[in-house]
Amino acid sequence: MPLTVLTLNIGNPAVERARRQRDWLARRDEDVIVFTETGSGSGTQLIAESFADAGWSVTSPEHPDKERGVMLLSKVECTVDPIGAAMTYLPARLAGIALDTNNGPLRILGAYVPSRDATEAKTTRKREWIEAFHQAYEATSDNAAVLLLGDLNVLEPGHVPPHRGQFAPFETAFYTSLTQRHGLTDVFRALHPTAVEHSWARRAELGYRYDHAHASAPLLAHLTSCSYVHATRQENPALTDHSGLAVALTLTATAPLITSDPAADREATLF
Repeated sequence: MPLTVLTLNIGNPAVERARRQRDWLARRDEDVIVFTETGSGSGTQLIAESFADAGWSVTSPEHPDKERGVMLLSKVECTVDPIGAAMTYLPARLAGIALDTNNGPLRILGAYVPSRDATEAKTTRKREWIEAFHQAYEATSDNAAVLLLGDLNVLEPGHVPPHRGQFAPFETAFYTSLTQRHGLTDVFRALHPTAVEHSWARRAELGYRYDHAHASAPLLAHLTSCSYVHATRQENPALTDHSGLAVALTLTATAPLITSDPAADREATLF
């Protein structure tokens, strides 16, 4: 069976929208879900509790009040990846899990890079997070294959449309450093060298490809698909303002968990 992973920015949802997101996700087949822009509120908590009650593994770093972060859900037996503990700045925005496959161990990492505006505070915040990411990644690097997913809040060089002047050189350098410094390849771009896709847009003609998946070299031979899931923005009302990104690999997880429907009414099924 292929190993499938989905990343989605859920926008720190209130309870009503979180319930719709949970119900939509419950109908999908991914083995691992990587959420970005999670929060400490009741919406994120509803999703976490629903999946945990259904037997999924839930990995979510502690979110300080008003801070955003990541959460990983897995219906495969896994352990917490050490990268989260190694992250020294805004640690809720980086977490991971490690699982066993028929081709050896696999690290699945979720990242939510801070956004930036023209203020010095937001610029410094993003710079510091990026440097802390590099240090945490290098401190925990081993021989395991890596799949890094999430909302990176940065565009690739040559992005269409170009959005000139909106991103500082250090931001674009972060994207390129994932390959040049860490050996991680943009999975979507590897499969679709010239495709124009956007995962967020104020207007249809002014889109941004913010949400990414990057894989280490050993994974590239196992890659079968990487595609954006625009239904999350096309629902009426929309589930979130970001498209999801789904990745499939010719790997088999060796220890699947016994899970049930996370959208089921737990109280109604107790008797």
